Amino acid sequence: MTAIWRLLGVLGGGLLFSAVVLASGPDAATAKLIHDLGLREGPQPVREASYWQKPGRIVVLMEARQRDSRPDALEWLKPVAGGAELIVASSRKEMVDLLEGADVLLGYCTHETLEKGKDLRYILNYSAGVDRCMGSPLIRERDLLVTNMQRIYGPGIAEHAIGMMYMLTRKLHVFYDRQREQQWDRKAVARTRMWELQGRTLLVAGLGGIGTEIARRAAGLGMRVIATRNSAREGPDFVDYVGLSHELEALARQADVVVNATPLTPATTGLFNRGFFAAMKPGSYFINVGRGKSVVTGDLIEALNSGRLGGAALDVQDPEPLPPGHPLWTARNIIITPHISAGSDAQMERYWLLVRENLRRYTSGERMLNVVDVERGY
Repeated sequence: MTAIWRLLGVLGGGLLFSAVVLASGPDAATAKLIHDLGLREGPQPVREASYWQKPGRIVVLMEARQRDSRPDALEWLKPVAGGAELIVASSRKEMVDLLEGADVLLGYCTHETLEKGKDLRYILNYSAGVDRCMGSPLIRERDLLVTNMQRIYGPGIAEHAIGMMYMLTRKLHVFYDRQREQQWDRKAVARTRMWELQGRTLLVAGLGGIGTEIARRAAGLGMRVIATRNSAREGPDFVDYVGLSHELEALARQADVVVNATPLTPATTGLFNRGFFAAMKPGSYFINVGRGKSVVTGDLIEALNSGRLGGAALDVQDPEPLPPGHPLWTARNIIITPHISAGSDAQMERYWLLVRENLRRYTSGERMLNVVDVERGY
């Protein structure tokens, strides 16, 4: 029987086979993704929720990034759409304009989509962060399901954070500047200031999907890893200690490197401020791959320029985009990348697998993956 279905899949361009497999559960690649990244199911089948009904009209945002990574996306999604009409939007403005009458959106949860999408019952948010809509009163007034891309971007962001950590601790940014100036300068950095990471302590603020991937890699480098999370003290074996959010400053006193991987919520806005940087070890490093608004930018600049911190690496900033002439550009020992750490050669494959799987689960009324807790804001 397996051979027959395989043959039919070849004859039908793969769509028939995909439809048969996906009707009864995730395919092998998706099942592996769920297992490897630890994607969590919601507490109950979505068919038991008051808002659920089989979708009739689904708006699918297909900007250049989505189109380039999967030109056949629409045909690929059709077998799991439950017969619903799939409407493609080529831009975020068009996405909003097409929301009238749509009950599902594959795109972005924002204040505007909530205002215009009055019939929406489910939003599959293309990013991990949902701070652009969680502050809206409409999210609580309406019975609306939101899922996100939590953990999908974790591997790429984690490797970006580790790369930034090596740049700072091995002073690679200093030598790169000398290279561009064509200077052979062996005294640009005192050799004793170039750290070995084995035995050093890394604090991960926010032991979620991204934070766990960072912790995994740091532990593999021989670092002692400690972490905080908002909800519980549970953590993987490679994390030496998991504290609650109120322990953040106490743990910062132990850390040689601090990485922010927290989502942006009212509780994390401005969390990394003058008091926090004063609590960090003198000469330690701060890395931000969470959200820019979690950091009080002026306080970070002061901590860097005073020499209190050994350096910082930021993939996210406040403001974004960072304008020319902003003092953050020229702060002492800083590395800046323009909010691109999620990108990788493998990221979009994981992305599309989760999009398809959650659409399949929604149309089938099953337990959803990566359900956003509206009260927590992530």
